[in-house]
Amino acid sequence: MGSPFINMNNVSKSYGLHPILSDITLGVKRGEIFGLLGPSGAGKTTLVKMLVNLEKATTGEIFIGTERLPSQRLINQIGYMAQSDALYPELTAYENMDFFSSLFGLKGKEKKSRINEVLEIVNLQEHQKKRVSAFSGGMKRRLSLAASLIHKPTLLILDEPTVGIDPVLRQSIWQQFQALKDAGTTIIVTTHVMDEAEKCDRLGLLRDGKLIALGSPDELKLQAKASSIEKAFLRFGGAVHAN
Repeated sequence: MGSPFINMNNVSKSYGLHPILSDITLGVKRGEIFGLLGPSGAGKTTLVKMLVNLEKATTGEIFIGTERLPSQRLINQIGYMAQSDALYPELTAYENMDFFSSLFGLKGKEKKSRINEVLEIVNLQEHQKKRVSAFSGGMKRRLSLAASLIHKPTLLILDEPTVGIDPVLRQSIWQQFQALKDAGTTIIVTTHVMDEAEKCDRLGLLRDGKLIALGSPDELKLQAKASSIEKAFLRFGGAVHAN
């Protein structure tokens, strides 16, 4: 997959005397699905917020390509789906997509075509005229994913993207992630769901703000002498009898 597209070197983040991330060093390759796996409070969201200019590292450095972060020049290349849905409930699904596509300069036929494409990806084309205030939590998550894809980003950052989505649709969405990856998109996804972690090309395991392991799912299970990612995580985290 070539040299790393994203490089994090000795990245730490603290709020006052409270450390959130400690000395994170990792690389993400171009065109891979890289998972950040860890429990709530491990630092996953803080880490991805640094990649989208919402947080700044206290120490260390982050590069996307040759560009050092924070950088405004990369905004149009990055799609970001936050844990909380940044949607306008009084607007319809289509109107929300129309607004977000306009932010990225899409116009006319191209804009209309792209809106229809992303609504189809998340299986919401039949609900495009419905107000978002009437959407279920899972539908809102799917619309948030559509919004993050609207401008065809080269880097897609997804923070717990499938929370509240039923298992069948979750599988469908992961198939879309795979298709995006195959088309050259680099994807970083945070999750605490072990079966989703198995679908990633490589994983960074986070616990208490520290990177405790790095590798493909198979490599991590082999290193930990564990039969599953969940057991490997427990082993790397210091739990006994993980196998």
